[in-house]
This record gives sequence, structure tokens and C-alpha cells, in this order.
Amino acid sequence: MLKNIPLFANLPEQDADALSRRAVTKAYPKNTILVSEGDETDCLFVIQSGKVKVYLSDDEGREIILNIHGPGDYFGEIALLDDAPRSASVMTLVNSRLWIISKRDFEECLAQNPLISMRIIRDLTRRLRALTDNVKSLALMDVYGRVARTLLQLAAEQNGELVISQRLTQRDIASMVGASREMVSRIMKDLSVGGYITVEKTRITINEKLPEHW
Repeated sequence: MLKNIPLFANLPEQDADALSRRAVTKAYPKNTILVSEGDETDCLFVIQSGKVKVYLSDDEGREIILNIHGPGDYFGEIALLDDAPRSASVMTLVNSRLWIISKRDFEECLAQNPLISMRIIRDLTRRLRALTDNVKSLALMDVYGRVARTLLQLAAEQNGELVISQRLTQRDIASMVGASREMVSRIMKDLSVGGYITVEKTRITINEKLPEHW
């Protein structure tokens, strides 16, 4: 089953079998903290099903969401590569099932399959670019601009429509854009009343191009 994950797609059959035998599969309920910032853990997590959020938080409970990962995505690779503590926390958003791969098995896999190392480098580069864009938006965009940008980033085309298929609360969006839930609520309401978006229980549909300004 690991060969269905893009990271391991081209692994030789014997290597995929060996890694699969060593990987531990675990199921976690919604709102389980898998990793805490500062942890000294030594494993790679690969999402088989479900969704998780990667976030930073402070002692007062405020948080900012860095990313949301779904099936086929992985996390925890940075701490394995530099042997430093975890740089962010990770929590399940829904019931999730993950493969857990030890550092030793992961390093053996990298040593025997350089192509995986290149994929990780490309993924790290992509994530670095995304973080750079986030910093730019936090510094240069107003709240509306950050909300609109986030909605477009999360949306994917489905049957000719732009759809965000994961359930997002206004608090989630506020944590992603670094704003208050009240401000995000007002913006989402205005976009909904204006017909730009349709908000349903499990999805958000972008009906037309979002206005440049609020």
C-alpha cells in the first residue's frame, strides 16, 4: 500500500515490501495531538486516510495553522533530517489512519533509493516557497486579501467548480490568516451574501472570481 503514496511510488518491489513490513499502522480519533512542538521524536508519519493540521501555538492558546495535510502526504521529515526537536505541532482534524516509519528504516530507504531524497528536497522547496508567500501576505495584505488568497489556495476543481472539500470552521480560517474569528466571519458572510461563495456543512464552493477588495 505504501507504493500508492507519491513519495514511495517508484520504490523497487522488494524495498517497498520491506518498508511496509516495518511500518506501524495506527488509527487516531479526531483532535488527537500527534506531535507537539519541541518533542524529541524520531519517526516519519505518512497519512493513509484522514486529515491533519500543522500549527504553532503560544501559552495563551492562540495558534496559527501552517498547513493542512491529507491522504498521501507526510510530515516529520525535517526533525529526522536535522536531528532537532519538532518545529511545529500536528493534530488530527478527523479520524485518521497513519503509517509510522522509524528513523532507522527511513534512513535505510533514503540510502538505497536516492530518488526519494530528490522528492523530499522538491517537497521541502515547495513548502518553503509556500511559507515565504504566507509571510509576504501577512506583511503586505489586509485581512480580506489573506482570506481570499487562502480560499483560492485550498480550492480544487471538481466538475467545473472550484471547491474546498474539507470542512473548515471560521476559527480554522482565522488561524490560517492570522486574524480574529470575528473579522473572518464578517468577510465570509459578505462573500456568501454577495454570491461569491456558497458555504455548506462539508464544503465551500467559489462561485465566481473573488473581488479584489472588500
